[in-house]
Amino acid sequence: MLDVRRLRLLRELARRGTIAAVAEALAFSPSAVSQQLGVLEREAGLPLLERTGRRVRLTPAGEDLVRHAEAVLERLERAEADLAEARTGLAGALRIGSFPTATRAIVPAALITLARRHPRLEPMVCETDPAAVAHALRAGDLDVALVHEYDFVPAPREPGLTTEPLYGEAMYLAAPAAPAGTPEEAGRDQGAVLRTHAEAPWITATPGTLCHAMTVRACQAAGFTPRVRHQVDEFATVLALVAAGQGVAVVPQLGITGADRAVGLTRLLMERRTQLAFRSGAGTHPAVAAFGAALRAAVPAELGSGTDLGEPSRSVTSVLDRKETGSFETAYALSLDDQN
Repeated sequence: MLDVRRLRLLRELARRGTIAAVAEALAFSPSAVSQQLGVLEREAGLPLLERTGRRVRLTPAGEDLVRHAEAVLERLERAEADLAEARTGLAGALRIGSFPTATRAIVPAALITLARRHPRLEPMVCETDPAAVAHALRAGDLDVALVHEYDFVPAPREPGLTTEPLYGEAMYLAAPAAPAGTPEEAGRDQGAVLRTHAEAPWITATPGTLCHAMTVRACQAAGFTPRVRHQVDEFATVLALVAAGQGVAVVPQLGITGADRAVGLTRLLMERRTQLAFRSGAGTHPAVAAFGAALRAAVPAELGSGTDLGEPSRSVTSVLDRKETGSFETAYALSLDDQN
């Protein structure tokens, strides 16, 4: 009989690529991981791994077993969900991953609702970059998480995980406010708006984040590579730097709250979409379902569903004509090709 814990190790090796990475993620020693995978090979009765220099890779039999492992682990998640539903009331820890703007604007109201409906449940929030969520969920470090994707940075499909849409946000170009009487940028396509600032210094998130990739790819789709001066992850700080004349930036709707009058905001055709992510099969777990329901109740009415964001607020400097989408759609298609 194949051991489920060893199947999980094999699945993690397929995703992370090295035994050292699996050991670090799951708090094992590399030798312990190697030993357990060796036992799994003996249980399977044929080689599952092969060495290529200092690395190991899965054999065809190993890759096939990983696919079976995904199905087995999903069924176990469903079984745990059914057992939890059979118990009386929700109790215990619920480990939640979230990114900063959602943690500030959405999560607190959801936690209030959760505490009122399920007082014995103990939600534990940990700010986690969406790029790191998949590993944290599969490793069991998180039970549920908020993740996002941008039009120019679509999220890759993650085996073993399921996502459900929560809300969508408009995106804005933040630049030093233009002097009174300056013509607005309305009626121009997104590429033209971004190219207006091609020579300006840019403020982006730190490299390796989805936010950083979004800004760089949007600018490249408009025909230039941004000259990055500052790298900052917190949007309030980004806006403070824009107000100080330190550059321009692309900021999501939840990030522009409390923007200084010295910052001009131009609505772009891009959007950011936020989803709830969890291990496949865990969607019916009462704690995960309860948190999802509380989150949906906490989403502000002005946020869209991710498909229809409505009109921008009157506080922005201009509104781009949605009919002028040719260059944007072409660039978005190119960004999708770049992901594949």
